[in-house]
Amino acid sequence: MDFNMKKLASDAGVFFSRAVQFTEEKLGQAEKTELDAHFENLLARADITKNWTEKILHQTEVLLQPNPSARVEEFLYEKLDRKVPSRVTNGELLAQYMVEAANDFGPGTPYGKTLLKVGETQKRLGGAERDFMHSASINFLNPLRNFLEGDWRTITKERKILENRRLDLDACKARLKKAKAAEAKASAVPDFQETRPRNYILSASASALWSDEVEKAEHERRLAQTEFDRQAEVTRLLLEGISSTHVNHLRCLHEFVEAQTTYYAQGYQCMLDLQKQLGSSKGEIFPGTFVGNAESSPPPATTSPTTVAATIPAMPTLVGAATPATAGEGALNLNDVKPPASGTRKARVLYDYEAADSSELALLADEMITVYSLPGMDPDWLIGERGNQKGKVPVTYLELLS
Repeated sequence: MDFNMKKLASDAGVFFSRAVQFTEEKLGQAEKTELDAHFENLLARADITKNWTEKILHQTEVLLQPNPSARVEEFLYEKLDRKVPSRVTNGELLAQYMVEAANDFGPGTPYGKTLLKVGETQKRLGGAERDFMHSASINFLNPLRNFLEGDWRTITKERKILENRRLDLDACKARLKKAKAAEAKASAVPDFQETRPRNYILSASASALWSDEVEKAEHERRLAQTEFDRQAEVTRLLLEGISSTHVNHLRCLHEFVEAQTTYYAQGYQCMLDLQKQLGSSKGEIFPGTFVGNAESSPPPATTSPTTVAATIPAMPTLVGAATPATAGEGALNLNDVKPPASGTRKARVLYDYEAADSSELALLADEMITVYSLPGMDPDWLIGERGNQKGKVPVTYLELLS
């Protein structure tokens, strides 16, 4: 018990001395040992890495799990070292509702059949989302967390030790400086006219005492300097390891991008398959509609397809041209189609488009083409011409010009 009390008192004294030293440095009343410029750059680089890693980690967690309550729940499970329970994704929940609604409406009805198809697609999308979240958590989030909870904590601990070693060194330097000043004052030659012989003995004794104090202070300074240099080297090695951390995080970032690319590719393929299924059944549900765009997936445009199509004047029915009935069956003979004498418009292509069959015209972004409409065509499509080439083009890929 006595030993613990002495150690506690000693630690309290050291803490108080360091606090005083730190305060005097802030007030400019004490000298401070400065670190070299390279070391300061390493410290700044480490702090920047830590700050941005925290922000990227947090925002990635928000991206993968927008629900804050769910994030808190997952955090508590991880801290308790328990397995996070499986949670249904929004897509999977939507798929469940659609399937149940289809069963109630009747799976044989057109609406019920469509709900089943869309529900199955939503289920696939939910599964793809679950796989993406799992992959991103393992390959991207965990390495970032491991850095903050492992390497960075070690760096912070060693930096605190280095700061204490620096304060101890500066305190030893201050004691040595005071001892040397007192020794110089004690060894000064006294005035023979006003000083009695007895003071010579006292002066010589004081000078010897201060010389011993200088030697002791110098010895303590050398020890403090050695401890400081050793700790500075340890901290420097840890800080230089930040470069390896960047390389590791770069590899994890590539894996995150690959997982995200796979996820969006799966989503695109699912929706493309769904669109083909719905397009193939569109003629059964709505017999008078044109279904030639069942194999395309045009991106959204700022102008609605119906509005854009309404601005393209329809040319009169030509001999041999497709009638509404034949257009509904996709039998469009482009060789017999002639552009109207007036009513054609110029259009700029917004996105690249790959033709699904010979009746369509492949497009390249930013090129200019001539477009016009035919009677009975689906309002989502126009006839496009580029030189001697002619074919159907999706409206949503175009920007119509005046």
